[in-house]
Amino acid sequence: PSEALYRACDVRAFSFETTAELEDLTGILGQERAVEAIQFGIGLGRDGYNLFVLGAPGTGRHTLVRDFLEKKGSQAPAPPDWCYVNNFEDPNKPNALELPAGRAGKLREDVAKLLEELHTAIPAAFESEDYRTRRQAVEEEFKEYQGRMLGEIQSRAQEQGIALVRTPVGFAFAPVREGEVINPDDFQRLPEDERQRVQEIIQGLEKELRSAMQGVPKLVREVRERVRTLDRETTMFAVGSLIDDVIAAYEDFDKVAAHLRSMQADIVENVELFLGPGDQGPPSLTGRRAADSPAVRRYTVNVVVDHNDSNGAPVVFEDHPTYQNLVGRIEHRAEMGALVTDFSLIKSGALHRANGGFLVLDARKLLAQPFAWGGLKQALTANQIRIESLGQAFSLVSTVSLEPEPIPLGVKVVLIGERMLYYLLQAHDPEFSNLFKVAADFEDQTERSEVNDQLFARLIATLSRREELRALDRSAVARLIEQSARAAADTEKLSMRIRSTADLVREADYWAAQTGKEVIGVGEVQRAIDGKIRRSNRIEERMREEILRDTILIDTDGEKVGQINGLSVIQVGGYAFGRPSRITARLRMGAGKVLDIEREVDLGGPLHSKGVLILSSFLGARYASDHPLALAASLVFEQSYGGVEGDSASSAELYALLSALARAPIKQSLAVTGSVNQHGEIQAIGGVNEKIEGFFDVCEARGLTGYQGVLIPASNVKHLMLRRDVVEAAEAGRFQIYPVETVDQGIEILTDVPAGGRDAEGAFPEKTINRRVERRLIEFAEKRRRFAGAGAQNKNNDEKP
Repeated sequence: PSEALYRACDVRAFSFETTAELEDLTGILGQERAVEAIQFGIGLGRDGYNLFVLGAPGTGRHTLVRDFLEKKGSQAPAPPDWCYVNNFEDPNKPNALELPAGRAGKLREDVAKLLEELHTAIPAAFESEDYRTRRQAVEEEFKEYQGRMLGEIQSRAQEQGIALVRTPVGFAFAPVREGEVINPDDFQRLPEDERQRVQEIIQGLEKELRSAMQGVPKLVREVRERVRTLDRETTMFAVGSLIDDVIAAYEDFDKVAAHLRSMQADIVENVELFLGPGDQGPPSLTGRRAADSPAVRRYTVNVVVDHNDSNGAPVVFEDHPTYQNLVGRIEHRAEMGALVTDFSLIKSGALHRANGGFLVLDARKLLAQPFAWGGLKQALTANQIRIESLGQAFSLVSTVSLEPEPIPLGVKVVLIGERMLYYLLQAHDPEFSNLFKVAADFEDQTERSEVNDQLFARLIATLSRREELRALDRSAVARLIEQSARAAADTEKLSMRIRSTADLVREADYWAAQTGKEVIGVGEVQRAIDGKIRRSNRIEERMREEILRDTILIDTDGEKVGQINGLSVIQVGGYAFGRPSRITARLRMGAGKVLDIEREVDLGGPLHSKGVLILSSFLGARYASDHPLALAASLVFEQSYGGVEGDSASSAELYALLSALARAPIKQSLAVTGSVNQHGEIQAIGGVNEKIEGFFDVCEARGLTGYQGVLIPASNVKHLMLRRDVVEAAEAGRFQIYPVETVDQGIEILTDVPAGGRDAEGAFPEKTINRRVERRLIEFAEKRRRFAGAGAQNKNNDEKP
């Protein structure tokens, strides 16, 4: 009956006129199981109890997760800040500092201010009169010693007629006569004994000079050490009180205070960083010197996590979960043609930002990124974030990198993905079940009841208000509920793919705006539905056109033996439509094999092949239990140029075989869908609405005669949500829907010949389909036996001498 073809939503059940009168819906309709799992996973703060939210896209997974996490996060305290600072003992291993939320940024500002003050205080201290006087005294003492030492040697030389001469290469001794140095030629004219005496004196003086000069380097070192000590004292005097003030502000944080003390000691040892040419210029217009100056780079604070503006635990959605975006990265800069790095180039990842809170990731995107899944598992297993350069780890680059101190990790990770990914990870990754122990499985459907209809209306009201769309009247809401049941392919269910409903509301709002309406009515909703179909059904129309032009052969009237109209569903993107296909069966005497031509040429999938094999079992068990099955039958989808999968055509193939065996013509005005089991029972299939409508459209285009229709499994009646034009044609008697439970029911409708059941003696009545099929199979068996006997006789005759 036509009332079974479509379950309408009664608008009288709604007490509102428009959705503007309804309250917002809190939570997600029909997802009680998933809500319980999410609440449990979020509330249990144990290692490994991370969540995997699985389900079909568009079911509200992201929205529900976001709402729960933000609510939970707002009730929790903000986690600590983290920063990296220079390790003065080993710069390649920067230290990590933990501070309360909001304090890391303050530390960075305090250190930056301190460095700015040091850039002024230290040069001023070294330019002071006191420093210059003390340093000059040290230098003068050295010069005085050097002068006294040379003077004593020079005096002794003069007493012996020898002069101390300064040359470009050092000091030398030369003989003197009458106050003048003797030149080499005159020296050679001196008597031999005189020359020898002078040379002995000079050698003695040179030895004395060398002995005196050997003590000069030691003295120089002592002077340098005294100058260095003076510099330290001067630096400490300049910076001591400044750094002590900063240390006092962070005295409660042992590691921070220890770092500041180490920084103070390092500044004293490397004071030249504040006295170099790059730091003696004036500050910038902002009052700060260059951020890349050596002193700033060495002593700055690199804040990687700052929760100064956080009102609770962070909720981080990482849309591009690469390895570096998850665990952080170490950047490099070019200096004089080489790549160098330091702790200030450490950048945080999503795990750093979500630490102490929640991290939400798309499972498919995560698994598509190289090393990202392994990096996440490593961090969750070790409960720490270790920043490591992939290039360094795999020896892909030879640049110097860093080994930052790992940061303790305490985060709740939520993966959102399809069920297939969840089950694949469960099966193939042994670590997965230890790290993601909570599965939140989102339903695709929910019960269609009066209560849920009311909740669905509130959901629509919430969507329209949230996106500032027009309100919907109750007839529009009723049409959306009907369309949701159509999407669920079940009169007793509502689809939980809320995204599709939201899209329809947006499109209906557009059409209401085009017509100047203040409220969305059923006409706008229907226009949105039709428009969505119109944008997607080009291929469907082209295929139907080829059927109507007889390029694809489909009969919709007359009768044929061994030929039937089967129905299939084609999915193109997000749009599915039904397509009739001609199925034919040919047979002859053979070895009992039903040949599936689709399978033989590798166009039939395993489920389709399974359905064909069931036919052989059914024929043998029902009709040839006492005789060998001696037929050779072939089945084929005519004009099929792609793969065929599924068993929904197995009943149609069986009807074609029975027609060929019984020589009973099948009405071509009917089409068939449904699978069959070994007992001849017709089983439910998918896509029943699309299949019926696909055949209806062909019949309507050629002209409805009142004899056309579709045979469907009786168990599929509850899934019928057919288009209005199909329902109207059925109401007018111009198109028929036949629910069948058994093969016998179906073959009677298709041939107008009784199927017949076995009597008390086990025989089928005369003039029934089953009797004709059984007789034909027995004939095949007897002929095969006769052929086999004749062949054996001929073989014996050939063997006689």
